[in-house]
Amino acid sequence: MLPAMRLAGEHPRWLAEFVGTFALVLAGCGAIVINEVSGGAVTHVGVALTFGLVIMVMIYAVGETSGAHFNPAVTVAFALAGRFGWDRVPGYVAAQFAAALAAAFTLRVLFPDVESLGVTQPAGGVMQSFWLELLLTLGLMFVILHVATGSKEQGLMAGIAIGGTVGLEAMFAGPICGASMNPARSLGPAVASGVYEHLWLYLVATTLGAALAVPAWLGTRPSNGNADPTEAKP
Repeated sequence: MLPAMRLAGEHPRWLAEFVGTFALVLAGCGAIVINEVSGGAVTHVGVALTFGLVIMVMIYAVGETSGAHFNPAVTVAFALAGRFGWDRVPGYVAAQFAAALAAAFTLRVLFPDVESLGVTQPAGGVMQSFWLELLLTLGLMFVILHVATGSKEQGLMAGIAIGGTVGLEAMFAGPICGASMNPARSLGPAVASGVYEHLWLYLVATTLGAALAVPAWLGTRPSNGNADPTEAKP
């Protein structure tokens, strides 16, 4: 396929990634902000459920269009696993980061008096949060690789499995490390709030964790399983 034709065919996928990532940051970080301004009406449990539910519904909404990555670390890990073309990574990552920034600045307009806008920060030691984020993202990507095939999720339960993993991990680890699991989700609020301290942690640990999920997935696949279709194909 000619590069120009290939590029034109990517536009719906980029838009799907933008919409899904925008919804993730707007709803998830919005739940954090509204919990703050409402005096805890949403609760920590509500915030965790919001992150899991928005991922679930967006997978069902645009999963067949883009694969519903909504996360630069997920996109890179899919490429490392040979299930997504490296030439497509820049377009996906750009859409995801742009959406996270757009959603965070939307929250800035809606809640001008709130300082953090859902910025992820360590509650304890920096390295404690680093390793937590790495392990959380590894676990999330491990689930994704096992339940997702190419750009289409396996069956009606895949969205529940992935969204449930996000909600579960946010539930127990959120109070310590923020449970980002997503470089874009952390970058957007950081830029909109002007809070860059420890941002590196959420960019590096999540990407590394997703990458480490690939050999774990390879080692736990059924030996007689069919080859996975690659996203590199048109």
